[in-house]
Amino acid sequence: MPNNLNNLRVAILVANGFEQVELEKPKKALDEAGAKTFIISIEKDKVKAWNVSDWGDKFHVDLQIAEANVSLYDALLLPGGVMNPDYLRVDSKAVAFVKSFLESGKPIAAICHGPWTLVEADGVKGKTLTSWPSLRTDIQNAGGTWVDQEVVTDNGLVTSRKPADIPAFNRKMLEEFAEGTHARETSIKHG
Repeated sequence: MPNNLNNLRVAILVANGFEQVELEKPKKALDEAGAKTFIISIEKDKVKAWNVSDWGDKFHVDLQIAEANVSLYDALLLPGGVMNPDYLRVDSKAVAFVKSFLESGKPIAAICHGPWTLVEADGVKGKTLTSWPSLRTDIQNAGGTWVDQEVVTDNGLVTSRKPADIPAFNRKMLEEFAEGTHARETSIKHG
């Protein structure tokens, strides 16, 4: 994997119920590539993971969403888990944070149910992406094109379906994050 993310600042936005492996493995890949990762949450102090079929570990929250400033970060990671994006997409500060990333053209990586927050932030229209299959209709209704592939990249947006896709997701995430800001296109890309 590329090791050219030295000092790149990556926001990892989560609420309780994020899928543990979808935070841990991408975060490890980012850290090993030299990025500085920050867990940002709607929760205070600690945020609790979901680990396949039960509650997982608790993780230290570096910053609450109310204090987070998009201009301090170069990229955004949105782990999945069913509960996590459901909590995020009803939190106005979390949605505004994601929307600011979308408007700035900074790269975003979202896995599994993570794209739900992108839907809420009006970030999938004209984009081709993948996700956990149950989000297909939501993505299509929001103007996105949903495909069933292990990883999809669309102009700085990296998406994957599930934990089994993490190796491909990590490779593409590191690549897109290394490229930096992308000019956002409005046309639908098929692929």
